[in-house]
Amino acid sequence: MAQKELAEYYQIYVWQLPVRLYHWVNFICIVVLSVTGYLIGNPLAIHSTSEASFQYWFGTVRFLHFAFGFIFFFNFVFRIYWGFVGNRYANWRNFIPLTSSQWKEIFHVLCLDVLMVCKKPLRSIGHNALAGFTYFLTFLAFLFQAVTGFGLYAAMSKSWFPQLFAWVVPLFGGDFAVRQWHHLMMLKK
Repeated sequence: MAQKELAEYYQIYVWQLPVRLYHWVNFICIVVLSVTGYLIGNPLAIHSTSEASFQYWFGTVRFLHFAFGFIFFFNFVFRIYWGFVGNRYANWRNFIPLTSSQWKEIFHVLCLDVLMVCKKPLRSIGHNALAGFTYFLTFLAFLFQAVTGFGLYAAMSKSWFPQLFAWVVPLFGGDFAVRQWHHLMMLKK
């Protein structure tokens, strides 16, 4: 009878508090931005006999969308910063596949988890290379949403920060085109 191998287990601190906070703030922002963005794209027709100044709900929806857009953007900027100063699991080298070993791991995960033809398990701490690369692509989508959103907001704001994105609308060929690209992720009925 073969003696069973004893494995030694120990805890590793992978996700630091700033990464956890980033994820929760990001989650809340995405929920609020999705709901308010949907309402902005398809506003409800609310009929009421009350004074118009008492039912400024659409202005509130837009304010929430703009405020959470700022929170989302600066939370994203913080995550970029943390990708350089955080622990090795938060480092950007884990998200952008630059080495052949990362590409091999991506194909191994596809073989193991998607195609289910590989038998050899993958030992990984933190995100595997495919998950990291998927997060990188998601970060690019976040950046695109933020840049096009601030580009649209620049036309209605005199503040210096949104004006940094005033180049977006002419680059895309106008307000309508930017709006279409910005709402690309929004599901239509």
